[in-house]
Amino acid sequence: ELGSITRPSDETGTIVEDAVGLLNMYEYQTSYRGSQHSLGYLNNGLNWFTLTPHSSSSLSYIVYTGYSFGIGSEIRFGVRPSINLKENVKIISGDGTETNPYRLKGDNDSNLSGTLLNTRYSGEYIRFGSGENDLYMIVSHETEGLTKITSVKALKDSGSFKTSIFGDNPIYSSNNAIGTFLNGEYLTNYVGSPYTEMIEENTIWYLGQVLDGSSYKLAKYEDTTGTSLTSNTTTAKVGLLRYGELGTGQYERYYIKGTATIAGLNTTYWLLNSYNDLNVWYVNDYSYIIGIDGSPSNSYGIKPCLNLKSNVVITSGDGTKENPFEIEYKTE
Repeated sequence: ELGSITRPSDETGTIVEDAVGLLNMYEYQTSYRGSQHSLGYLNNGLNWFTLTPHSSSSLSYIVYTGYSFGIGSEIRFGVRPSINLKENVKIISGDGTETNPYRLKGDNDSNLSGTLLNTRYSGEYIRFGSGENDLYMIVSHETEGLTKITSVKALKDSGSFKTSIFGDNPIYSSNNAIGTFLNGEYLTNYVGSPYTEMIEENTIWYLGQVLDGSSYKLAKYEDTTGTSLTSNTTTAKVGLLRYGELGTGQYERYYIKGTATIAGLNTTYWLLNSYNDLNVWYVNDYSYIIGIDGSPSNSYGIKPCLNLKSNVVITSGDGTKENPFEIEYKTE
């Protein structure tokens, strides 16, 4: 029961020394407000693993209601990295709130006008497109010089989440149902000029099949060593996030905080990779990744992913959610 967990120490638990870990159950316990499970400040209304074993064969995890349970470590839940910053790290701005987080010295946070977007960091926010679907996030710089981005939320149409079948089979292409939408109507009606001119025309999308219990690396590579890229690829202007790629979680609560009422802020949406020869991976609205019943004929949400060209520059903003980068296409 929460409230009875003692602080781990060298004498009471296994110690692993590394740069990045996860929160343990003692730390989660300290965020509680009495018996109000959903009100603790570390409960984000989604499912995620802790560092603490539940038994010799399972891990403790937090469910979206705020309760803790034990489950096998092969199950796919959210990951919340936990790190220690060095003692000489300094704050240069912000007040530490959700809407105005601390910014750290050395993070190139000032005088960003004219800075190439491909020099910025995963997780920073971008204004891209217009209307209700204009907030995107940097995923990575997977292809040299390019910046891969994804919409922070699945697409909406007049306030409701847009849905689509995946296609006739679980293999993505610019010609299947969802690919046709993304490389046609989406570009015209959801993005528009001048943003469409910023998008790389021919991105390679890795379509490796990830079977249940397999490594996420198989979405891109032939094996888990990560030395040889999969030969299962397609080329298109717009695609979807891979299984296991940064950005495949949810960013809003499943329940309204302090209640058992579904918030309606998230929706189930498609990923890029197949689960087997019949199904496709998808993410449900409380961040659980599922494949076994992902028939391509199902209708789920759409979270576009694309590469921006190397000469896209920042004109304003600091990359936070409240003040995302504004960008333009810099022609020589």
